[in-house]
Amino acid sequence: MANVVVIGAQWGDEGKGKITDLLSRSADVVVRYQGGVNAGHTIVVDNKVLKLHLIPSGILYPNTTCLIGSGTVVDPKVLLKEIDMLRENGIDISGLKLSSTSHVTMPYHRLLDEAMENERGSLKIGTTGRGIGPTYADKSQRNGVRVRDLLDEERLRDVIEIPLKEKNGLLEKIYGIKPLVKEEIVQEYIEFGARLSSHVVDCTRTIHSAAINKKNILFEGAQGTLLDLDHGTYPYVTSSNPISGGACIGAGVGPTLIDRVIGVAKAYTTRVGEGPFPTELQGSINDQLCDRGGEFGTTTGRRRRCGWFDGIIGKYAVQVNGLDCLAITKLDVLDELDEIQVCVAYELNGVKIDYFPTNADDLKKCKPIFKKLEGWKCSTADCRNLSDLPDGAMNYLRFLAELMEVPIAIVSLGANRDQTIVIEDPIHGPKRALLR
Repeated sequence: MANVVVIGAQWGDEGKGKITDLLSRSADVVVRYQGGVNAGHTIVVDNKVLKLHLIPSGILYPNTTCLIGSGTVVDPKVLLKEIDMLRENGIDISGLKLSSTSHVTMPYHRLLDEAMENERGSLKIGTTGRGIGPTYADKSQRNGVRVRDLLDEERLRDVIEIPLKEKNGLLEKIYGIKPLVKEEIVQEYIEFGARLSSHVVDCTRTIHSAAINKKNILFEGAQGTLLDLDHGTYPYVTSSNPISGGACIGAGVGPTLIDRVIGVAKAYTTRVGEGPFPTELQGSINDQLCDRGGEFGTTTGRRRRCGWFDGIIGKYAVQVNGLDCLAITKLDVLDELDEIQVCVAYELNGVKIDYFPTNADDLKKCKPIFKKLEGWKCSTADCRNLSDLPDGAMNYLRFLAELMEVPIAIVSLGANRDQTIVIEDPIHGPKRALLR
């Protein structure tokens, strides 16, 4: 294996958890490099559903170190619930490591997130309300609480003095919410720190030690390319950088350490929350994709918006991430359709364009231009080799690979681990060969 970044090539919810789980078999270290509990991935093992928000899916493999990196914001209450859930399922969590410099989501962050979203009214962003944006805001303002602060009671008491005073003023005077009590927060979070202390490490030193010792490192992003703070559909984005470049910042490594970048995309497109979505469907086909695909958010349970595959955002994801290959998930969801459409261009103000407009206002005006393809009208759920796929499914995959000019290395046909076709080695395969 090499050092690999796995990213979402759409608006998140692409099925990265399963692909990361697959690749983690060969990884010595799995690093989660950004996001927080606003992300979620579901792993199905032996028909048992495990839902994780912070802990990398590599935790399911013995002898794999799973590191929550410095770029991730951590809600310790949620993290401890995940640890307890894994232990209850007989999973060894001794390989879990937590960066001492990760920022901590505090109670006032969650309250402010919900209050600010409610205040936006019709202009709401669609935040999960988990406090992620306010946590990153405090980090940028150098007013945050880090994991290391939870290990020293006096330090924690000092660190939260200024932000708590500021946040209580906002909560009480602006939003009419009862202020929080400092001592209650200190005692609760010191207890969290005590429970997590055995997992806390120096993130950068841990990763570089693994690199020096030629360990295989897998960097796992949350959310997706189009939710990137700088390169997504701003302001309908997350508060961090899910793109591949974010791995270097969130993990504390140089770009020369990264050998491959693998993108994950659904065979169609989904989006949760607000914001422009050119290929969004309405009516029976939308309902069919949502129901067959189980399109409900892992974190919020919200119904996802569904649409046809958007090749324009796919090509954009290839460019901004430097993708070497793609994993296409949920191909089986399309099994029953007579006809499938793929967006190959947009019409913007009467002009055909083949690029992604980074201005969200322009994207709202874009009308998709579709290429129609025949469906295959049979189940692919039991296919385990490329030769098992019906001709229509193969034609669809070839079309996507040619459209985005990047090879498809993995095809997922269901939630279980074994419902996967590995077309070519995603780690060492050719970088620009097309699926044939």
